[in-house]
Amino acid sequence: MTGLLGPAEIRELAARLGVTPTKRLGQNFVHDPNTVRRIVTAAGLAPDDVALEVGPGLGSLTLALLPVAAHVHAVELDPTLAGALPDTVARHAEPHAARLTMHHADALRIRAAELADPPPTALVANLPYNVAVPVVLNLLAELPSLRHGLVMVQKEVADRLVAGPGSKVYGVPSVKLAWYASARAAGKVPPNVFWPVPNVDSGLVAFARREPPRVDVPRQRVFAVVDAAFAQRRKTLRAALAGWAGGADRAAAALVAAGVDPGARGESLTVEQFAAIAASAPAAPPAAQ
Repeated sequence: MTGLLGPAEIRELAARLGVTPTKRLGQNFVHDPNTVRRIVTAAGLAPDDVALEVGPGLGSLTLALLPVAAHVHAVELDPTLAGALPDTVARHAEPHAARLTMHHADALRIRAAELADPPPTALVANLPYNVAVPVVLNLLAELPSLRHGLVMVQKEVADRLVAGPGSKVYGVPSVKLAWYASARAAGKVPPNVFWPVPNVDSGLVAFARREPPRVDVPRQRVFAVVDAAFAQRRKTLRAALAGWAGGADRAAAALVAAGVDPGARGESLTVEQFAAIAASAPAAPPAAQ
């Protein structure tokens, strides 16, 4: 790969654009070419993969994705950065510039129709820390074409996303991601490869799409059970799901019907067990994303 951005190029480009990284948008720009190469390699893109990058920022990762992907959709909320990226690509990766489609949009609200030409197959992104989990879950829900991905997030968030039942950090993000995909930790990234330098480590999470655990119960219904189960982690499921089920006795009946101990707690359950609980309850709870 050639034409990648180093620390000097990142700062020069930011100065030329009048860009100052903001905490509000969770902006921490990668300025280390080796880290960018490592991310692209770990993503395992095939020549026909269509990459979706959220928060491309100044273009570090975009420039590394363009030579190896069939196409790259870049979704950027910051209007200045969205406007500048095509020019950066033209300057540093001119032979591959036609592979880029720039979207000035919010990844939490973007729809499949906006990304249909061609539809993305792989999510590869350095995600803003403050919206990483909802972005991943929204894109997996909205884009059935996404087959796999690799995202860089805060290490603490990465640990939660890949945690299994029984882990202290197993919770809502772990279960909801497991509904869509199998996930694994793919490495740690130190703070000094970013500008500005964050005060935390980052982690890489790789995922591969799989079929939902059940097709006879809506995802929203399962996710409502998950949300209720973890809203008060110390409560037993019989108590935690009382509001969702319409009473503790109804919650206990649904749990027993699903083969789950009413005295258990949410952190001990698999996504398959949460789906079984949702399927066993007679009344549909409120939708949850």
